Amino acid sequence: MDVNGTVAEGFEPVRDAFARNFETLGERGAAVAVYRDGRKVVDLWGGTRDVDGTAGWERGTAQIVRSATKGVAAAALLMLAERGELDLDAPVSHYWPEFKAQHKERTLVSHVLSHRAGVPVLDRPLTPAEAADPDLGAAAVAAQAPAWEPGTDHGYHAQTYSWLTGELVRRVTGRGIGEWIAAEIAGPLGLDLWVGLPAAQAHRVGRAGQTEAPAADGALRTRPKRAIAQAYADPSSLTRRAFAAITPLPDENDPGYRAAVLPASNGIATADGLARFYAALTGEVDGVRLWRPETVGAARTERSAGPDRVLVVNTRFGLGCMLHGSASPLLSPSSFGHPGRGGPLGFADPESGIAFGYVTNGYRTSVTADPRAQALVRAVRTALGN
Repeated sequence: MDVNGTVAEGFEPVRDAFARNFETLGERGAAVAVYRDGRKVVDLWGGTRDVDGTAGWERGTAQIVRSATKGVAAAALLMLAERGELDLDAPVSHYWPEFKAQHKERTLVSHVLSHRAGVPVLDRPLTPAEAADPDLGAAAVAAQAPAWEPGTDHGYHAQTYSWLTGELVRRVTGRGIGEWIAAEIAGPLGLDLWVGLPAAQAHRVGRAGQTEAPAADGALRTRPKRAIAQAYADPSSLTRRAFAAITPLPDENDPGYRAAVLPASNGIATADGLARFYAALTGEVDGVRLWRPETVGAARTERSAGPDRVLVVNTRFGLGCMLHGSASPLLSPSSFGHPGRGGPLGFADPESGIAFGYVTNGYRTSVTADPRAQALVRAVRTALGN
C-alpha cells in the first residue's frame, strides 16, 4: 500500500507506523497530520477515500470525526469566556432560563464542559430528523431531569453535549455554533473542518463504515471487561441510553445528517484540519492563536476524574477536553484533546509543542483508544526521543 505525503526529518517513525496500520491493523483509508511549534512536520494519507470503495484517498479528503468534534465545541465556549461574553462559573440558566427545569438551576457552564451536568440521556430519544433541529434538541435537554445531582459526579454526555454547547453559544452570540465555529475558528485558520457540512464541500468527504479489527497472529481480539460489556448490552443503562439519545442511529453518510449541526458527534475534518486546530490552541499558526496561555492552563486542569457513569471506565476531563489517562492515552501527561468513537483523534501537547490529527473511514468498536491512532501516537513519541 502506497503512503502519500511527507514527513520532516526525524519523524520517519510516524510514516512507518502509518504504513503498518494498513499492513497489520486492517486500515482501509486514513490520514495523519502532526504540527510542532506551529509548523507541519507530518502530512500523510493512504488507502481509499470510501471504506467500501476503490478510489484513492487524496490530499484534502475529509471524514466525519464523531466525538473528536467535542474539542472544537469546547474551544468555542472557552473563546467566548476569554472575550468576557460567557462566565464559566455562572449557572447555565443565567443564559438559558428554560434549563433550570427539573432542579437544574445549580448546573454551571463548567459542569457542561466537564461532563458533570447530569443530563447524558433523554427519557424520549430524538429521531435523527428531530436531533438536527436545534430548537427541539435544546428543548429536550432543558426539560430532562438529571440522572444525578449536577456537579456531584461525571458521566460522558455522548449526544446531549451537542445541544448543551450549541444552545449556550446561540444564547450568548445569537449565532448557531456551526456558524460561529466557521467564522471564528475555521475561517481565520483556513481549516478544512466543519460542524454542519456545506453542500459545496460534500464531494470531498469519503464514505465511512464499521470495520472489524484483524486478529493478530491468530490471537483472539481483545474483549472488553465484563462490566463494560454488560453496560453496553443493557438497554436501561446510562451507557446505552446516552449513546441512544438519537434513535435510530443516524446514517453518517447521509447528506442531511452531515449538513446538520451536532457538535457532539458529526463534525467533518481532514487530519490537517484537526491538527492545525489544536496547534492554534497552544501557539501561533501563521500568525493566528485561538487561546491565551491561561486558557490552555484552565482547559488542562482536571475537573472530572475516576469512574465514568456512562463509559464505565476511569476518565479524566478538563474544561471540554479529555486529559491523558488510561482510558484515553495521549502523548504525555500535559496532553489534552478528544477522540472520536472508533478511530479519530485530535490533541495538543503543550510541553512538546505537538498537535496531532488522525482521521479514518473505517470505524471500530473502541470508544476512546483506537489501536491505529495509538500506534501513531507512540511513533510521535519515538520521533521525539521519548
